[in-house]
Amino acid sequence: MSSNPTKITDEILPFYEKQHTWECYAKELDVEFKQSLEEGKDIERYKELFDTVSRIPNNKFKDKIADVLYSLVTEAPIKEGFPYQEPNDLFSIKQARKAYAVSLEIPDKETLEDKVLGGWYGRICGCLLGKPVEGIMSDELQEILKRTGNYPMIRYIDKEEITEEVAKGISYPIAGCAYPRDFGRMPPDDDTNYMILGLRILKWYGRDFTSENVASAWLNTQIKNAYCTAERVAYRNFVNGYFPPVSAEYKNPYREWIGAQIRGDFFGYINPCDPETAAEMAHRDACISHIKNGIYGEMWISAMIAAAYGSIDVEDVIRRGMAEIPSGSRLYEALVNILAKYKSGVSAEDCFDDIHHRWDERNGHDWTHTVSNAEIVAASLLYGEKNYASSVGLAVQTGFDTDCNGATVGSILGVLLGYNALPASFTNRVCDTLESNIMGYNSVSIKDMAMKTLAFMKR
Repeated sequence: MSSNPTKITDEILPFYEKQHTWECYAKELDVEFKQSLEEGKDIERYKELFDTVSRIPNNKFKDKIADVLYSLVTEAPIKEGFPYQEPNDLFSIKQARKAYAVSLEIPDKETLEDKVLGGWYGRICGCLLGKPVEGIMSDELQEILKRTGNYPMIRYIDKEEITEEVAKGISYPIAGCAYPRDFGRMPPDDDTNYMILGLRILKWYGRDFTSENVASAWLNTQIKNAYCTAERVAYRNFVNGYFPPVSAEYKNPYREWIGAQIRGDFFGYINPCDPETAAEMAHRDACISHIKNGIYGEMWISAMIAAAYGSIDVEDVIRRGMAEIPSGSRLYEALVNILAKYKSGVSAEDCFDDIHHRWDERNGHDWTHTVSNAEIVAASLLYGEKNYASSVGLAVQTGFDTDCNGATVGSILGVLLGYNALPASFTNRVCDTLESNIMGYNSVSIKDMAMKTLAFMKR
């Protein structure tokens, strides 16, 4: 027996150094402050306070002060003159939309099969393109691409080509991250896990699934560590009894990050030529972990994919997606800006340089935000000019969230172009095999999953 047993009256505290940053609100007060400012909350005068508390060692006192700061930002009013209108509930979002275009014609069964298979493969291959360089800074990434004769980027980075000379002076561990040419599958990734999870949700709950159904599916299909940032916070909140929509807001500094934007593809796949229904399903999914532009990002992506079944014009697809989100939002404004640059003849290089100028890839909040990455997605689709390799290449070589953006651009183009139009140099690499963290779906046939998707389309 210990000579110094813990007394029942001793205070029981967690090991603060063991708490993951994503699971400890007090460790991300700088992110909370920046996020709250961008939402228009009138808290500028508290900057020094947030900075000071952020520097306090992680302990019970910091936790207690963080609780007070959470109450402060939650109750803070929107500052006078804030120019954006950004509701969370679906009814208000629909009221804030700007109407666009006429209905689309659903293609025949054979074309549907080609397009849904294209969506699955397009997303998976775009993700695999960006996965080895997720987290790299764009200057190092572009140097690697130039040294390997792959700039502008139009193919995978192969492990075999990462020689000592190629890796010399590069701080990012590219040799240990790149995949060999004969890897023969798509490894597990959150960007592709959500495709399977979407199918699982529809299989369990049908097309009328609820947000609470989604939360339950999360708890029952993946372990906690399969979720990141806002999703990890939401998962923690579910466990502690906070359910949608409060699960998205309670101590969640990542509430407008990219996590929801990578989850909506399946809802687009099963709603061909019906962007509105795709966006409604995406909203039910997104609101469990995100608010405002975090929600709109998923709605926009889902709607674009649905529209891509019936439109072959990239700009039209982007605008149809925008028609499902509030026209007074920061995301809508950002997309209008990207479209204007493209239409006015601004070069691709200048457009992507401008994104880097306005968003700091070395700042975690900017790097992972919905809007910064949505701008990259839109610009890559436009400047890629319906060429799959060029489009996903632009999405990845620009940096920021490389696997997410490569996957999203690939998914949209995969549906728009169809599987038969995708380069075999991309699709053959994964050998019809997708691995995941979803229980019961550890390794699946991509073609089989795509064909199962057809069963959930509205007839």
